Amino acid sequence: MAKKDSKSAGYGAKDIQVLEGLDPVRKRPGMYIGSTGVEGLHHLIWEVVDNGVDEAMAGFADTITVKLLPDGAVEVADNGRGIPTEMHPQTKKSTLETVLTTLHAGGKFGGGGYKVSGGLHGVGVSVVNALSEWLKAEVYRDGYLYTQEYVRGKAKSNVKKTKLTGAKAKESGTVITFRADAQIFSTLEYNQKQILERLRQQAYLTKRVRFVFISEAEKAVPYSFYFEDGVRAYVESLNERREPVNVPPFYIEKGIDDVTFEIAVQYTTEFNELVYPFANNIFNPEGGTHLTGFRSAITRSLNDYAKKNNLLKNGDGALTGDDVREGLTAVISVKLGDPQFEGQTKAKLGNPEIRTAVESVMNDYFSAYLEEHPNEARKIIGKTLLAAKARLAARAARDTVIRKGILEGMTLPGKLADCSSRKPEESEIFIVEGDSAGGTAKQGRNRRFQAILPLRGKPLNVEKSRLDKMLSNEEIKIMIIAFGAGIGDQFDIEKIRYHRIVIMTDADVDGEHIRTLLLTFFFRHMPQIIEKGYLYIAQPPLYKLSFGKEVRYAYSDAERDKEIALMTKGSESKVNIQRYKGLGEMNASQLWETTMDPESRVMWQVTVENAKAADEIFSVLMGSDVAPRKKFIQTHAKEVKNLDV
Repeated sequence: MAKKDSKSAGYGAKDIQVLEGLDPVRKRPGMYIGSTGVEGLHHLIWEVVDNGVDEAMAGFADTITVKLLPDGAVEVADNGRGIPTEMHPQTKKSTLETVLTTLHAGGKFGGGGYKVSGGLHGVGVSVVNALSEWLKAEVYRDGYLYTQEYVRGKAKSNVKKTKLTGAKAKESGTVITFRADAQIFSTLEYNQKQILERLRQQAYLTKRVRFVFISEAEKAVPYSFYFEDGVRAYVESLNERREPVNVPPFYIEKGIDDVTFEIAVQYTTEFNELVYPFANNIFNPEGGTHLTGFRSAITRSLNDYAKKNNLLKNGDGALTGDDVREGLTAVISVKLGDPQFEGQTKAKLGNPEIRTAVESVMNDYFSAYLEEHPNEARKIIGKTLLAAKARLAARAARDTVIRKGILEGMTLPGKLADCSSRKPEESEIFIVEGDSAGGTAKQGRNRRFQAILPLRGKPLNVEKSRLDKMLSNEEIKIMIIAFGAGIGDQFDIEKIRYHRIVIMTDADVDGEHIRTLLLTFFFRHMPQIIEKGYLYIAQPPLYKLSFGKEVRYAYSDAERDKEIALMTKGSESKVNIQRYKGLGEMNASQLWETTMDPESRVMWQVTVENAKAADEIFSVLMGSDVAPRKKFIQTHAKEVKNLDV
């Protein structure tokens, strides 16, 4: 609370427009926050934080603090102008109460409230209020403290006004404290790591604004995020474990009319592309017009530079978009007054004028950067030319693989035992380690909807390989053919032959390694399978417990001990304990009953909630740099359980 109240002048009730009421929120919370699970729970925090970010982007706040309180409540404070409190002309209530109890009431629908805002729909803080067991709003403004409390969206009393003295009288800002409603949410447990990652990202995107996190519940040391260099620092953090080609990153911040562009670009020696597009600090996972304009500009700029400096040899065609994206890391942040997102989730930006503007700015400034940094420019062009050669080799290899799949037709590759169903939505394929386990799985499966694909050896580590080398690996090839959806730029998720792809490996070191290699392959080359929820990991039991004629299975040491106690009521010596070291040790009926029967099996569905964190961990574990992997192993060695060597 350090900002002076003079900035609140000109921001009042006239800037708040009311569109409709609040009643539907508690009836259909999923429409407003996506779900009532853990993601929806955290969405409450994001909505309140976004209000503070809007104040910061408008230039009125420089500190946003999130506290987890011991009673399970959350406190979010900003030192902005403070929510207006005078009577609103439409509702005839305090503007504070109007904002907190009326859907679509906010300073983002016209007037002078905000020029740029992430809260496009204006439903944020009122939805938080509706879905909270209780909420308390405190506003520091004009030398007074205004307070109001709510229960499940209903005001307990009118706004209370307290005159402040001394230094407190000069403070301004808003503090929202709430406790999520157990009647609405399936969980009330917050994930500290998830909150920290979100605040760190917002700090990169809102440079020179401090984001603070305090967990009073755990009495932990506070975290503070503050970046002078904005998205340039963001790109450097993304490439922390990669070898950069151009140092420092290319960076441009430019304002045109009411739109601000902040873009940072750095190439690395890696093969994968990392590009994060944002509009008004909202991540757009499906891209949009800003990403399209960026990609067009960078492809054009590099081609123009290469031709001008005779870096394209005879026979070399123009660099393609795929060529220039290999090893590219970029953050594109645009801030505009009237963002047009596709859908409530804001996954894709639709403003057509932004494409032209980003393309123009990026082309001008990146072309100038290449001219002014000839050494870095030649390294980048060299990297893209290698990518172009690999692309041609990969195309030939890919066409061979796909053509092989078409020619083999119904026989399909290798030792695949296909299912009889031709409906992808009911079909599943188990990727099994080795012929022995594969044979058992084939005998135990339901042939109507379950296919079995045994792997004869370990798949290639695709983290260290381009597509052309990857497609020469036999295990990779037979998976591509079996799935039927292609690979690379010809991958089509609509052609996938199975809606459940299950990795089923032994619970030992080799099995874990094969599982990691397969996860790396899917994450890097078929991410749509993960995004659609089609990828699973089977969980075969670790123990078979026999007590007389009774047989039970346990999936962990703790579960083993619990089951033994239930079976014997304390007399453990009579229990026969069999420790499974591999799937091949089970007979067909046991494998079906424990691991493959949809009525009784345990499976993990693979999801990627945080793409940046997943990308980082795959780079550490599977990349060519040994030092980060060694550090990771040393840090997490004590967490390993049931290690079979």
